[in-house]
Amino acid sequence: MRLLTLRLKSASGAVTKAVRQDGGTLTEIEGFADVGELLNTAGWEATAKAAAGATHPAEGADLDAVVPFPGKIICVGHNYRNHIKEMGREVPEYPTLFAKYQESLIGPNDDLALPQESDKVDWEAELAVVIGKKGRRISEADAADHIAGYAVLNDVSMRDYQFRTIQWLQGKTWEKSTPFGPALVTKDEFTAGLMTSAVDGDIQQQTPTNDVVFTPEFLVSYISTIITLNPGDVIATGTPGGVGHAQDPKRYLQEGQVLVTTIEGLGQLKNRVIKEA
Repeated sequence: MRLLTLRLKSASGAVTKAVRQDGGTLTEIEGFADVGELLNTAGWEATAKAAAGATHPAEGADLDAVVPFPGKIICVGHNYRNHIKEMGREVPEYPTLFAKYQESLIGPNDDLALPQESDKVDWEAELAVVIGKKGRRISEADAADHIAGYAVLNDVSMRDYQFRTIQWLQGKTWEKSTPFGPALVTKDEFTAGLMTSAVDGDIQQQTPTNDVVFTPEFLVSYISTIITLNPGDVIATGTPGGVGHAQDPKRYLQEGQVLVTTIEGLGQLKNRVIKEA
């Protein structure tokens, strides 16, 4: 099942609706403004499957971030071996964790604004895990039961700010910098797929999503040891090799370029790069 958050215009202004996608049709899941709201309701899967609300064409749909207001966005650094190698690091014993905030999220086809303050803006394709069931100290064996599904995310990073200190947060959570979507694909319909990022059609990253040090199930277990995971929380599971900062010479996003992030079986983000006003 594919669940999305659709933007609509109404007589009272802009609104969003949680929808289910069936081929080229989006069906409203009545009573839920977005996928995050849906996930916070008991029996959300049955509710989504039974939905029979108003329908809209999927082609040309204006989509919001699939979960626009997650309670937590927890990100993992140094999880793909080829990225660890290109950054000159050792394979970690434990996950490297940092945070983003919901203000950083944009829709899967929204413009990506280069901030006035940074000229070293880099791409980082990532598999996002979306939590569907509350839990604390979840065992790795039980972790899959707490995963609602998966989506595509790009952890666009302002490298000059990221490396000002040993703490990465200031380079990782710039406002309206993180495309996320297009859909939450429930865990029964996704296991692993090839993940790519491309700039103006030139492929930069291309690695299977299961080529990781720490699996999604391990990450759910590990993070839930520290803090309760709630429905709608997001775990960004790390990026593979091919980031611009590790290239020689280094490459960064420029105005007018188009950043495309794809995971087989999940979908695609397509974001035009513009200068922040």
